[in-house]
Parts: sequence; C-alpha cells; structure tokens
Amino acid sequence: LPLSSQIYPIHLPRETRTRRALLICNIEFEHLKRRAGAEVDVEGMTKLLEGLGYVVDIHYNLTSQGMVEVMKDFVKLGEHRTSDSTFLVFMSHGVRAGLCGTKSKNKTTDILSLDTIYEKFNNKHCQALLGKPKVVIIQSCRGGKTGSVMVSDSADPAMPSAISAHTIPEGLEDDAIFQVHLESDFATLHSSTPDTVSWRSPEKGSLFIQSLIEQFRNHACDSDLQEIFRKIQYSFGKYPWQLPSQERTTMLRKFYLFPGH
Repeated sequence: LPLSSQIYPIHLPRETRTRRALLICNIEFEHLKRRAGAEVDVEGMTKLLEGLGYVVDIHYNLTSQGMVEVMKDFVKLGEHRTSDSTFLVFMSHGVRAGLCGTKSKNKTTDILSLDTIYEKFNNKHCQALLGKPKVVIIQSCRGGKTGSVMVSDSADPAMPSAISAHTIPEGLEDDAIFQVHLESDFATLHSSTPDTVSWRSPEKGSLFIQSLIEQFRNHACDSDLQEIFRKIQYSFGKYPWQLPSQERTTMLRKFYLFPGH
C-alpha cells in the first residue's frame, strides 16, 4: 500500500476546515473534594488545542447526565462535516467504572461510564466523524491503588469484556450499502492504568496534562498521534506512581495533525 493511504487524509485547507474539540472539566463537587489545580489544566489544554487548530467548547461542573447532554449537542455540530478530526477531553474525579459527576458520593452514584463516550461518538451516532480520528484524553483516577503496587490479575466478574458488550452491528441506516465497524478511529490516552491513582499539583495542575502539553508542543509538527502518546508514556518511565495508558484505540491509520510539515 502507498504510504499516503495509511495516513488519515486532511482534505481541506486550514482556512476552510472547522476543527472542533470538547473539553469537560469538573472542579467543584457536592460531596467530593475540590480538584485544586484543574483550572491550570483547562487553560493549558485550551491553548494547546487552539494552537492545533481546534475551536474548543468548554464545560465545567456537570453531572453525569449533564455530560451526556453536552456530548449529544457536540455530536450534532455541523462543523464536524468540514473537520478532519476531534479531541474529546474529560477531567474529573474518577473510579474504575468511569468519571464522577458533580453529585457523585461513591463508586456508584452519578458516574459517567466510559462506554457512553464511545457510544455517543461511534459510527452509528456520529456519522459526520465517520473515518476521522477521535482523540479521547481522560484525566482521572481509576481506583485507589498506586501504580507501583503489584496487583493480581483480577477475575472480577463485574468487569465485562469489551467484546461481549457489542452485538454485531447492522450497518448504518443510510444510503450506503456497505457495512462499517460500529466503533473505529478512536485513540484514547488515559492518565493512569486501571484501578490506579492519577496525581495533580494544586499549583501546576495534573502531571499527565503537563506532560501531554509538553510532548504535543514539541512533536505535533512531525510525529503521528500514537508516537506522541508513546512519548508521553515514556516521560513517566522513571515515575513509578502513575503510568498513562493507551486504551480502546481503534486507529486504522496514522494521524498527523500537520501532514506535509
């Protein structure tokens, strides 16, 4: 195959393409501790994404249902049709199962399941982004363990396998006669591995977001997305308490934010 076919196409010139990004950040909670320093993360991520050519929709302090509504509205934006990609950034307290909404009290109340994010932006529900990279960035804890602790391979039945959760897709309900994958072209980077904690400085913001911004600034001009993800992970190599994790990644090609540079 020619190299060009293995790279996501950027069809439109910069002046006419309409890249949009969604950023949801929960800082204040009714029952959980305030996420001091998260404002720094929002500011840094917004500057980064704007520099990458995205108009950023920012939302603060939402319940899990509020996050769902915001995602539904974002999916409907006409700009996605003349865009080549999107970034979906979520910052909150978190548990193994997902992200905490503002009314969350424990592991089961007001939690946005991560599955919901992929469902809202999959090829059935978001056809404007069909075949286009959807980059998911999640800054949250995923449990209470520190990453340097040895943990067993749990056979917890409460964790369904990703495969069993999906039935065979029936194809898109439009004029197309070919079937497409229900979920494709996602690239996900989580701030930590499952069950572990993510660390945040009240002054400088989250370690993960700091590293992410630095690596994108240095390498977005010449590296593809997953290579940048690897550089972010590598930056935590000598820091045993946290390791960013690439997950649920279904990228079929390489994504260069600035191809041709």
